[in-house]
Amino acid sequence: MTKLSVNINKIATLRNARGGNNPCVTAVAADCERFGAQGITVHPRPDERHIRRQDVRDLRGMLTTEFNIEGYPSPDFCRLVLEVRPAQVTLVPDDPAQLTSNHGWDAERHARFLSEVIEPFRRAGIRTSVFIDADPRQARAAARTGADRIEMYTEPYAAGYATDREAAIAPFIETAAAARAAGLGVNAGHDLSLENIGWFHQCIPAVDEVSIGHALICEALYLGLEETIRRYRQLLA
Repeated sequence: MTKLSVNINKIATLRNARGGNNPCVTAVAADCERFGAQGITVHPRPDERHIRRQDVRDLRGMLTTEFNIEGYPSPDFCRLVLEVRPAQVTLVPDDPAQLTSNHGWDAERHARFLSEVIEPFRRAGIRTSVFIDADPRQARAAARTGADRIEMYTEPYAAGYATDREAAIAPFIETAAAARAAGLGVNAGHDLSLENIGWFHQCIPAVDEVSIGHALICEALYLGLEETIRRYRQLLA
């Protein structure tokens, strides 16, 4: 079964829009777990425009499922991850001012940097995942950095799904196969939704985990959080 990790950044964005603690990030995370989510993902950014560093610390003390912290591996980010010690850290190549992730690592070009970043996490027993574009060459390069998994950046799949879903999924099938052959686990995330997740899972059932935030929270505005998570779990079963 592919696990569902709910990215709760948008909950923090809503809270920060008014100040205070409504909605409460930790309470929503607990509800997601209660409704069936098998993990919680956060992406703290340097400006704390959504998830704050203290949120990361607070979540670590109360989560009962897997905790995934994703972000650019700056010194501050790495120190936070080593302090909190989540189940997984996902390394993304985002610029600090970037609105959202829009590409994966060039794991060949940045192999030395990634290897140096990953080593302390490995010593601390934290699973590492490298965010890459759908490219078998990048999957093989990521394996050489010492990573445990890749996370495939799925926005191109989501963008192409409506017009030609077979063409859209093809590079992801190849990349997942290359990652598995190299001994890596496979995660996926970005713009996956109730509309397109079923076909993705049908074509690549061996994905370990999907991380979904923006679409899931948008869908929950109409369906409710519990029903939305239930539908994702059903499609990923």
